[in-house]
Amino acid sequence: MKLTGAQILMEVLKEEGVDTIFGFPGGAVIDIYDELMKTDIRHILVRHEQGAVHAADGYARASGKVGVSLVTSGPGATNAVTGIATAYMDSIPLVVITGQVPTPLIGNDAFQEADIVGITRPCTKHNYLVKDIDKLARTIKEAFYIARTGRPGPVLIDIPKNVGSAVFEYKSLGEIRMDSYNPTYKPHKKQLKRVADLIKKAEKPVIFAGGGVILSKAAEELTHLARIGLIPVTTSLMGIGAFPGLDPLCLGMLGMHGTFRANMAVSDSDLLIGIGVRFDDRVTGKIDTFAPDADIVHIDIDPTSIRKNVPVAIPVVGDCKDTLAMINQILDKEKLADLDEKRRPWLDQIQHWKDTKPLAYKQSEVIKPQYVIEKLHEITKGEAIITTEVGQNQMWAAQFYHFAKPNCFITSGGLGTMGFGLPAAIGAQMAFPDQLVVDIAGDGSIQMNIQEMATAVQNKLPVKIVILNNRYLGMVRQWQDLFYDKRYAATDMTHAPDFVKLAEAYGAKGFRATKVEEVEDVLHAGLESSETVIMEFVVEREENVYPMVPAGASITEMLLV
Repeated sequence: MKLTGAQILMEVLKEEGVDTIFGFPGGAVIDIYDELMKTDIRHILVRHEQGAVHAADGYARASGKVGVSLVTSGPGATNAVTGIATAYMDSIPLVVITGQVPTPLIGNDAFQEADIVGITRPCTKHNYLVKDIDKLARTIKEAFYIARTGRPGPVLIDIPKNVGSAVFEYKSLGEIRMDSYNPTYKPHKKQLKRVADLIKKAEKPVIFAGGGVILSKAAEELTHLARIGLIPVTTSLMGIGAFPGLDPLCLGMLGMHGTFRANMAVSDSDLLIGIGVRFDDRVTGKIDTFAPDADIVHIDIDPTSIRKNVPVAIPVVGDCKDTLAMINQILDKEKLADLDEKRRPWLDQIQHWKDTKPLAYKQSEVIKPQYVIEKLHEITKGEAIITTEVGQNQMWAAQFYHFAKPNCFITSGGLGTMGFGLPAAIGAQMAFPDQLVVDIAGDGSIQMNIQEMATAVQNKLPVKIVILNNRYLGMVRQWQDLFYDKRYAATDMTHAPDFVKLAEAYGAKGFRATKVEEVEDVLHAGLESSETVIMEFVVEREENVYPMVPAGASITEMLLV
């Protein structure tokens, strides 16, 4: 069967189970788009290529599948780079297909030429420039395999225009193997026995769960381990939802804006079990004082992550789900009857921290952003898929919306990309058209990719946008408030659009609350609408996110007021 390169691409995409592509056309991919129209694959036309990759990212995080985006050469490809870097930092499986100028023109500064393979080499798990059509099918199969296996990540395929139009004899490759790439899924059993022995011996253990738990679908195994071992659980920002947020053993988030109890528990622990985490600087604070008395166990499928940032007593290379299941098997066979007595002082201490230093705020006559999040959680019963922008809105969402299950908190963690939330919400809504999807946003972040309102409305997606409007770039202003004598340099956002009118201009619904007593009515009106909705809440301008650990400080040195 002789097919063009564009047709081969469609055949392989169908074999890989791709049902949705987010993209923006152009000359270098016009042949691919012509073939795409002849398939059953849904194409979502975004308004900016960054939005295409963020939408594919949101689709991947919500569904657990590989997200796919398609953009043209030159500026189309370079516009996608921020989205690719966002996915790379958070280990999200994407395949990003870019067009390229014809192979004879590569290197000649042709119209809309960019070396996207060179540009994205630092922020992709792998990338390809396909110069020969006979390698196209194999390359696409490899890209999906690499993106979804091991530690997931984005893979880029750059396809020159003449490769897309060339003709080749196509035969399905079926399942492929790569001799040079074999991630380790099964951990070393001796290491697991050592971990089990430490768990039984420890008096003050803590589990620190990260995004790897969610990516490996290991939430059930994590919950089982915590409950049979009576081990409190804290999470990274990316790990939120890996453990039920209202469980008595849940400590909440760790780190710079983590809870008092989480930061104190880790600092006072004698055993810290890190699962699918990177121990990045936002979590550890000053490394020298991080969990100083704890034996640290680090479980991760990526061996390069282990010992990268903190010293580790027991390294375990393996898939989180497989590893936790094997540890649970060991512990299930052991007699753990005495654990309740052994753990009781530790659990009582944690409860004391929780009671005396809870996450708190004081509601005044002006709407507090925390109150909006709490009411959102109450009305949705914690069952919405929440995406966020980046900044204070993101931290308040992490603190005050209590997630009961994984894949429901979708946020840019590692790169911290403003403008992520709206296109990610579009992707999540495409993955789950019947679920409630809410983007929690700040007035600064939402304007970074506000053009994707058109994408949501055109596709009749009932995405809800909650804007916490403090008329500032809030997180930067907070730092200026605390550490720069309130010199608010370039953070005043007083001049902003009327978000209600903006929603209406895009063909969406718009609601606004300026008083505390209006908050619930606006939330109900917005959430009950079947349309795309912006809900603007005019909140306290200089409200800060607490707790906060200053840069370079120990995580026990929290600012609480």
